[in-house]
Parts: sequence; C-alpha cells; structure tokens
Amino acid sequence: MRNRNSRRITFVLLCLALLPISTLGRQLVLVLSQEDLKEAAADSTNLVDDPSDTGFDDFIDSEAKPDYVLDPGSWSPIFEPATAPQVHLEHEGAYYSSVSKIVKAYSRGDERAMEEAASEIEAAASAGHPHAQSILGFLYGMGIGRERSKAKSFLYHHFAAEGGNMQSKMALAYTYSRQEMHDKAVKLYAELAEVAINSFLISKDSPVIEPVRIHSGAEENKEALRKSRGEEDEDFQILEYQAQKGNAGAMYKIGIFYYFGLRGVRRDHTKALTWFLKAVEKGEARSMELLGEIYARGAGVERNFTKALEWLTLASKQQLFSAYNGLGYLYVKGYGVEKNYTKAKEYFEKAADNGEAGGFYNLGVMYLKGIGVKRDVKIASKNFITAFDAGQPKTFYQLAKMFHTGVGLKKNVPLASSLYKLVAERGPWSSLSRWALESYLRGDVGRAFLLYSRMAELGYEIAQSNAAWILDKYGERSMCLGESGICSDEERHQRSHALWWQASEQGNEHAALLIGDAYYYGRGTERDYDRAAEAYMHAKSQSNAQAMFNLGYMHEHGQGLPFDLHLAKRYYDQALEVDHAAKLPVTLALGSLWIRKNYANGILVNVIDSLPEVYPKVEAWVEDVLMEEGNATILTLFVCLLTVLYLRERQRRHVAAAAGEVAFPHQLGEQGVPVIH
Repeated sequence: MRNRNSRRITFVLLCLALLPISTLGRQLVLVLSQEDLKEAAADSTNLVDDPSDTGFDDFIDSEAKPDYVLDPGSWSPIFEPATAPQVHLEHEGAYYSSVSKIVKAYSRGDERAMEEAASEIEAAASAGHPHAQSILGFLYGMGIGRERSKAKSFLYHHFAAEGGNMQSKMALAYTYSRQEMHDKAVKLYAELAEVAINSFLISKDSPVIEPVRIHSGAEENKEALRKSRGEEDEDFQILEYQAQKGNAGAMYKIGIFYYFGLRGVRRDHTKALTWFLKAVEKGEARSMELLGEIYARGAGVERNFTKALEWLTLASKQQLFSAYNGLGYLYVKGYGVEKNYTKAKEYFEKAADNGEAGGFYNLGVMYLKGIGVKRDVKIASKNFITAFDAGQPKTFYQLAKMFHTGVGLKKNVPLASSLYKLVAERGPWSSLSRWALESYLRGDVGRAFLLYSRMAELGYEIAQSNAAWILDKYGERSMCLGESGICSDEERHQRSHALWWQASEQGNEHAALLIGDAYYYGRGTERDYDRAAEAYMHAKSQSNAQAMFNLGYMHEHGQGLPFDLHLAKRYYDQALEVDHAAKLPVTLALGSLWIRKNYANGILVNVIDSLPEVYPKVEAWVEDVLMEEGNATILTLFVCLLTVLYLRERQRRHVAAAAGEVAFPHQLGEQGVPVIH
C-alpha cells in the first residue's frame, strides 16, 4: 500500500515552490459595518415623516407552518413523509411519484429509470403543473436526461414561478442577480425573504443554521461531518443519556436540538416540547421561554396565546430578558391580551436596556411604522443599526427593505438584493441541505450530489462547492447522470467547472483558485493563461496568498500577464505578508527571480524553466517506482545499511587516528613537524 505522506521529499517541495499553488480559501461574506449604515442614513434624502412608505410590514405573524405549505412542491413528503398529511400526498401523488423515481434513479445511477421519470415530469409540465415545470427546468439546467439548455431551463422556471413554485423563484432571482438585473432580482428575493422570516422566533434570536461544507480544500471535512450525524453522534447520545438521568441542562439542550434541527438532528417540535416540559419540572428557566415560543407560534401544538403569555412571563421573572420581546410581541399584536402599544413598547425597551438585540429591532419597527409612537425614521434607523451590529437576523430583512425603498437609508438596490438573499436562503427550501448531508453520511453519494445540485441552482454557494467537490472527488462514483446516461469524463469536468465558477463568483477563494488551475493546466477545459490570470486576480482580491503567488509566477514567466520581474516580486512579497506560512516557497521564488535577473541567459535559468516539465516525471517516478511497497522497503533497508557502514567506517578512522597520536608523540616536534635523526 502506498504511503502518500512519504512523498513529501525535499526535491518535490522545491519543485512545488516554483510552481503555481492553491489551497483552501475563505468564503466571502457580505460585510456591512455601522459606518456604512450611518453613511447611508446620512445620505438619505427621505423626510422623517414620509407617509408614502406602504411597502413595510409591521410585526409579521410568526405562525409555524410546515414546509409543504410555505414551499409548495417541496420534496419534504419524500424525505420526511411524516410531516405531510395523507390528503396532500394523494392530491400531488403523481408528481411526488415522479420526483421519487428521479431521486432513486440518481442514487443508483440508473439511466433507464431516469429517462422514464424525466418523461413523466415533462408530460406533467406540458399539462401546466408548476412544480413539474420547476423540476424540468432543473433537469434542463443541469443537463440530466435532457440536452443542457439554459434557455429552456429559464423558461420552465419562469412558468413554475408564475404558478407559485418558490424554488423556481429562488432560481430565477439567482439568475437575475448573476446577470446584474437587480431590479428583477430584488422583487423575487423580497418575496422569498418574507416567507423565510415567518420561521424566525418572536423573543430569542433564531440560530443561524448554515449548510455544512463537506470538504476542506481538496479533502473531506471530517470534523464538520462528525458533528452532523444527528442522533447517531456520540456527543448527542451522551447528552441524551444525561437528560434521561435527570440532568435539566441536558434536557434543555436536547430540546434545542430537536426544535431547531441542529447538528444533523431532524426537527421534531413534539419531542422538543416534551424535553422542555421535563426541563421546566427540574427548574430549567430557559425552557420556559422556549415553551412560550412554541405556544405563541403553534410549533408542534395548537396555538395557545394564554399559555404563551404565562410561560413568557415566568421566563422574564427569571431574568431572561429576551422574553420581554415575546411579551411585547403579544401586546403589539393583541394575542391573548388586549392590544396595548404602550405596554409593548415598555417591554421592548426593557429588553433593549438589558442588551437584547431583539429589543432594538422591535423598537425600530415601532418607530418606522409609527406604532404607538410618532413615526421617526431616524430613530428607527438608529435602532436597526444597533440590532444589526449585534447580529439580530430580522434586522437584515428590515434593512433590505429600507435600502430597497430608500426610506431611512440611501436607496441601494444591489445591496438590498444581497441582504434579501441572505434572509431568503434561510427559508424552508434550505431543508435540501439537510437531506443532502444525511444522504452523504449514509454513503449515498449520488443522492447527495442530486440534492446539492438542486440547491446550487437556487444560488447556495456552499451547495455549489459541495456538488463540484463530489464530482472531483468521486468521479464515476458520483453517479453523475448526463444527457444520455452516466456522465462522461468531459461532462463531469464541464459540470464541475461550471459549479466551481458559480461558487467563485460568490466569493469562494478555493473555487476561484481551482478555476484558475483548470485554465492554467487545461483541466476539463482548454488551456487559457489569460482566463487563469483573471481567476487568480479574483481570488487575490480576497487577500488570498496562493493567488498572489500564482500571479507572481505568471508575471515572472510572462504567462497570461506581461513579463515583469518587478511585479512578480511585488506579488511574492504580498503573498508572504498575507500568509507567513508561504515563507519557504516565496524565498525560493525570490531566489529564482534573482537568478533570472542576474543570469538572464545562464544555464540555471534554463534549469528553472524546465522544472514544469521535469516535475511530473519525477513525481510519477517517485510514486510508481520508489513508493511501491516492496521497492520502498528495499530502498529503506539499503539507505539504513549505507548509513550503518558510513558510521562504522567513521568510527574506525577516528579510533585509528587517536591510536596514532598516543603511540608516536615523541616523533613530532613542537610544531607537529616530524623530527629526522
């Protein structure tokens, strides 16, 4: 068996140091500072009491609704059949049967079954079924069982969106966003964000549940996967054991896992309710607030505002200041109590005074809409900025509306679209990520790839990189299905390239580096140094050291960029400034530059220039000859034997020399010169 780590020999390191390199990069995130918001507020030309704003909601009714209601056509009845009533399954039976066939066919790599299922979907789509049209748009967009066609994909998604399919609206919004058609994108993202925000809590801040990135650079992200095994995770089982033994804190944590669906645990509001009630019996105060949430939203139980009020009141008396937000919400909506804006404001102020971001958000809404107070957009903006700085998730939605309409903040449609997208990606369609991860952990790579591909079409960067990585990592085992059967190598390369490119557009540095490498080396596409340089520039703009090194190398050799040793040195120096771990390759590269500058036509320059051709041959020889188990063993023994012989010979000479000095001291003069009698 080959030991890949043993290949890290000095010569290989030297060669690698003189070649373009790439590694894991950081994902780009939307950065919006308080200074940005204050500047936007200062630049706003809207009057404080502008009554023309009719595009804002006040306090959204956060009633808990199942995915199949919020996301018509959702695949939840296939992956979580217990969540959908039988009448819904019967009404959409033919549709779900066809989708189930697609999932199973992809899981097995069964091209005949896929063709049959795709034909059924196409027939339903032709009959005007919006959810079938959405699936057909996906098949055309990815080239699964059909010739890849962006035009047909867009057309079917358009029809599906008109028919109310939310996932097609996500796909269209992402398409418009990529084309910088922000006026169209922002309208769709606003609608989707409004659906998503319905799932947010009324008192506590909802945790941000990001899709899991199943890879870390080119390798599997084992640590993240270990933490995502749900009820099978050893840590969860230990926690559950402690809860069963009466540990109140463990009961609360188990309830949290089930309520939000954390760390791969399936959401189950009924189980969450059970654990919270048990925890309260043991005196766990935090569970009181969650019980108030559950009854206020009707999550797993019938809505009961009287019970919600009781539990939230008990929680607030236990110094759980976020519960004041829930109480204020009940009074501002008049749920279980007589509507009272003054009392609602008092509760929100108590929450804010105790540092709860939700309190600032709620006060911002009251001042923005003039609910129980004189409308004041400046005060509203100030509260929203404070809540935003604390990471309050609902604030993204309100700020997006303000940037969208220009009320309180200077109008900025592209930024509004980006903020709406962040909220929209937390909608019920994000369940695709959970199902994909579960499939991957079970070893069903084909199903995982299908689900990540669907999410990728909706604009999720992590899904794009996960799907691309699966293609690169698993090859034929990815069960990739193309236009007419299992994907060829060329189809896989093209699909992987497209997915990495989309991820790179959204700020994934690793993806940008891979795209640059693909063009530089001609992997899955024609070699194109110009486009490679463009991709590396994209990664470099995100302060990526490897991209800087690669750009320096291209300037040094005049590949895709002008031959310029000064610029090459500048990029090498920047790489070292950004990442001190690059000291070895940068030092060697600077040495190469010095040789090239001082011995432009010398033999050393020719040696350096030949390394790109020599290195693959040396690597292949090391792998195929030296690293074979038998050869490696013989080589190791041979090196050990030579070492032993060398040490013994060295010892023998040292002993002989010492003996000579002892035996003949009288034969040497004072200066060590032999005396001749």
